[in-house]
Amino acid sequence: MLYLKEMDEIYAEKILSWKYEAPYDFYNNEYSVEAVQEMLNHSYTAILDNQDEVFGFFCIGESAQVPIGADFEAYPHGYIDVGLGMNPKFTGRGKGLSFFTFILQQINEVHGVVPVRLTVAAFNSRAVHLYEKLGFVKEKGFCRGDIKFMTMVKGA
Repeated sequence: MLYLKEMDEIYAEKILSWKYEAPYDFYNNEYSVEAVQEMLNHSYTAILDNQDEVFGFFCIGESAQVPIGADFEAYPHGYIDVGLGMNPKFTGRGKGLSFFTFILQQINEVHGVVPVRLTVAAFNSRAVHLYEKLGFVKEKGFCRGDIKFMTMVKGA
């Protein structure tokens, strides 16, 4: 059972300390005051499990976009952008479908049934497969340095 909590400094610090195994170590964050402050900007929500452990988080809006994507016109209006992260303790264990379904349900409860867009690193085939399973389709690709990203969208 998952539930939402308002992002606070303690949750943000826990999330920023997560370390993923290669090749997912790309998603590791550096702790900084600025990183904590970004997570406290009211676009991030913590997701806890029934043991009150931080299971993951999601963010919406500009916080969910890769900034350079705007240079490639990857973010036209008309979508709610969503970003997400799962505690590395739970990744690769078949929990992604229920986790992301829970996030999509939360977005629908707040915003109604709306078109949703996410941005994913193209090498993350595990995530891409999950998003396709939930009806997302690949839309726009762009690169930041050596990393190729793509947006994926799901209509209302």
